Formats: sequence, structure tokens, C-alpha cells
Amino acid sequence: MPSWTDTLRFAFQPVVNLATGAVAGLEILARPETGDVLAEARRDPELDGRLAVSAIRAAARKETLLPLHVNVFAATLADLGGLTSLHTAVREAGRLPWEVTIDISPPYTHVPQQALLEAVGALRGQGFRISADGVGDGDVPLRLLTDMAPDLVKLDASLLARPAAVRAMRTLCEQLGALLSVEGVETELQCAAAVAAGAQLAQGELFAPPARLSAADVYVPPRSPGAASLPRSGPSVRQFVRPAALLPVTASAGHVRALLTGSPEVSGVLLVDAHGVPVRSVHRSRFLLSMSGRYGHALYADRPAAKLGDVPRTVGVDATAWEVLDVVAVGGRDRTSDDVAVVDHFGRCVGVVRLADLVRALAESRVEEAVGLNPLTRLPGSDAITGEVDRRIADGRAFTLSWLDVDHFKQVNDGAGFAAGDELIRSVGRALQRVASDSTRVGHIGGDDFLVLADPEGLDPVAASVLDSPWSAGGRPVSLSLATVVCAPGSVTDHRQAAACLAPLKKAAKSLSGASWVLGYAGLPGHQIRRGADAATPVGFPGAR
Repeated sequence: MPSWTDTLRFAFQPVVNLATGAVAGLEILARPETGDVLAEARRDPELDGRLAVSAIRAAARKETLLPLHVNVFAATLADLGGLTSLHTAVREAGRLPWEVTIDISPPYTHVPQQALLEAVGALRGQGFRISADGVGDGDVPLRLLTDMAPDLVKLDASLLARPAAVRAMRTLCEQLGALLSVEGVETELQCAAAVAAGAQLAQGELFAPPARLSAADVYVPPRSPGAASLPRSGPSVRQFVRPAALLPVTASAGHVRALLTGSPEVSGVLLVDAHGVPVRSVHRSRFLLSMSGRYGHALYADRPAAKLGDVPRTVGVDATAWEVLDVVAVGGRDRTSDDVAVVDHFGRCVGVVRLADLVRALAESRVEEAVGLNPLTRLPGSDAITGEVDRRIADGRAFTLSWLDVDHFKQVNDGAGFAAGDELIRSVGRALQRVASDSTRVGHIGGDDFLVLADPEGLDPVAASVLDSPWSAGGRPVSLSLATVVCAPGSVTDHRQAAACLAPLKKAAKSLSGASWVLGYAGLPGHQIRRGADAATPVGFPGAR
């Protein structure tokens, strides 16, 4: 009677980095030719554990350098209390535990949660990375997900039809220090939705189907302009991590040369100690140039490769792209093309970033920002503000959204001339720019209309900057109107609803004479007149004095 191993084969599906377009890892998928060994493994933890070991051995036969993703059922981990045999298989394959991610798969129902968490802790202590698989289409409890604190959360692509849920999961991932991946991506529209929602990784038929041989190239659709704006503080280095080529610090120069000549896509090798901490960095071009000299091979082939390496450049996994650029700038010019090692909180290498990826992303961000700037004030348009409104709603943050404009602006242009009107708009824009910060965003949405997004405590400085100053155009005095809606967490669902709450407040502000400011709360009737005629008289505003 044939064994299940006789009819079992494995396929490899790339996990794609959406920022760089590079393959970030390979998920190993069991493909039985007969029977349903996966259904059996769901019921038999010992069989599931043996499947994971077989997957690692299958990957070793392919001699891939990419990080691996191995699927294990949650019940298996809870029952076995970890996977000692998997750790042994990884070591025998010449891999390091932190190059392997354990994809914990549902179902979670009836799984002892404490036993599962203890098993996850044991795997993490051995160095394995942890992924929560099937989120959004499975039965993982949210509390258990946060207690697991995975390094990666994998969402089912069906959840992309609910972008608010995906953005909320991205926020949770940021709090947990995890990356967000989307599985089952089949169309370019789904890929664009994943990027817009902030996912860093993805896999699916669109990029490359599962195959017996790991895909050398994957298809990644080009980003549409403005698809995913980078944070003002700088994108996280996690978005740009590529797999690292790692060898023990004792490796010979001949060993490094064999790896480089057999893997043309590898730009450098990191030599790590027994704990995975980078000790030396070997740059591909400089190393091969040394080895190709007249006596290079004879001199170095059997000597430690560390003698031809440099002190590695490292950044923490929580660093931003700008911090990586700072690290690169400190060194000599001859090392600007060196990979920068990304290390976890234990100092272990989890990958590398390339300068070209960072420069390209930052340059694209600046181009996208420039396209969206108003030519008169050089302030961003409404898309930048509304996108940030949606992010704050997903984050559960309180915020204020204000609409500012010039009273009777057509008469200003007709009486003082369009040049004086343009200069007035530029002056208002400059006043708003002076109060702009990471928490206060300013946009010019056209004509004499401006949007201001701020935290509640940052509202008064904004109002003072534009309402306490005398304004004029061509010697004619001019007044401004400000309308503000305060949005508590849960009071609005998206930027459209916030804008709808703001519209009647703007109308109320415009009905007042002189510089005016009307404030209301989303979901509550009425408003308060902060400036303007009858400023002491609140209109239907609960609790106002």
C-alpha cells in the first residue's frame, strides 16, 4: 500500500512585495496527487507536523535562497506544543529559523487558546516568524490575534470589497508591528485595492500561480498615480525589505563566490554569527573584483570571506526610509550601493533594503505630491486631505475638518483685479502653511476654498492664524469665513460623510457678517457661532454658553 508521501508533491507560490515588486518569500503548498491529505492533517496533528517537515525538505531540494512560508494548522500547534521536528529539519537544510515563517491556519474553533499561545511563544523563541493566515475569511478571534502578536497577517482577497475593514486591519498591524498581506489576488483591480488599503505584501494568480519550480519573475501591475501616498514622516523600511543572502561568518571566500556566481540576482552576502546577527557585509562587485585578480582566487578561495567584507550597515525593522538614507549618507561614497541589513529587536537579520528601491519610492512620492499641488499656493488638493481623513477614521482618532474661504471673492476680483485676488489667496495659503504640521494638514481645493484637517487641540491656532489677521486686496478690506465640524471616533464613516456634516456649517458661517467661525459636532444638531455677528448667541448647540 503506497504511503501518502509517495503521491505528495509541493508547489511554490511567491509572496510579492508590493513596494519593490520583488519576491519576498515562497509559500510551500502541498499538492497530493490522490486523496485529501490536508483534510487528514486537519484531524491528525502528527501528520500535519510531518507535512511541515516534508515541505522544508522539498524547498531544500530546490536550493532556493528565499525565505519560506510553511502552513501549520492552529490545532496542530496547540496539540503538539510546538514543532521540534521542524526546527531540526530547518537546521539540516542549512537554513536559519528566522528565514521561515509559520503560517498558522484556521480553524481556531475548539482550539485551546492558551496552549496555542504557548506553542507560538516556543516557536518565536526558536527564531521562527509567525503569520496569522486566513484572517477575514476564517474564524480567528480578534483577541487571540492580538495576543499572538504575529509578524505577518494574511487577509483573504474577498475582504478587499470592504476597504474600511482592510484599513482597520492595517492600523492594527501597525500597532502590533506586523506586516499586512493579501492572499488570492487575481485581478489588477484587486491589486490596486490592496495597495490603496496599505497592504505591503500579496500573493495570488495575478503575480504567479503555484508551480513546482519557484517563479524567477513575477508580474506586478504598475502603480497608478497617487495610489498610495507615503507618510509625511517617511515610509517604513518594512515596505522595502528584500530577502537577504545569509552565510555563516565562518564561510570561505570560495563558498561566497559559488553562491554569487550561481545567483546573479543576489547583490551581496551577509555573514552572520550563530544567532543570525550580521557581522560582515560582502558586496558582490567588490568581492568578485578581488577574486578575479591575477592571484585573487589562489590568495582568497580557502580563506574566510570575512576578510573581504566590510562592517555591515544596519537599521532596525521599525526604521523609516529617511533613516536608512541617513545611514547610507554617513559612510564612504564607495559603499552607497551596498545593501543595508534590517535587523529585528534581537539584532537578527530579517532582510535587506536597497538604496535604489528607497530613492525610487521617495521620488515617486514627490512627483505624485507635485501633481496634486495647487499651482497658485503649492498646497495639496482635496485628495490628500480626504485620504488623511479616512486614515484617521480608520485609526479611531478624533479630528476636526474645517472649510475656509474668502467672503464675496467674486466682488474682490471684480473690484481689485484678479492679480490682487491671486495675491490674497497666496497670502492666506502662506498663513495656513505656517500652522501646518504632521497633525495639521492644509489643502487648497480650488478658487478661494481651503480645507484644514487638525486634531481638536490644534484647532484654535488655525483659527487665530486666519481670523485674527487683517486681510485686504488692492487696498480693500476683506473678511474670511471658517466652518468646522468636530468628528469624534465613530461619528462618521468616511470623508464623504464628514464633508456632508461640514456643508451646512459653511452655509451658516457665510450668512454672518465680517470674519466668522461656526463650529458643530458630527451627529449632533445645531452649531455654535465662535466669531461673527451675534457671536454670543449659540444656535441649537447642546451645552453651548
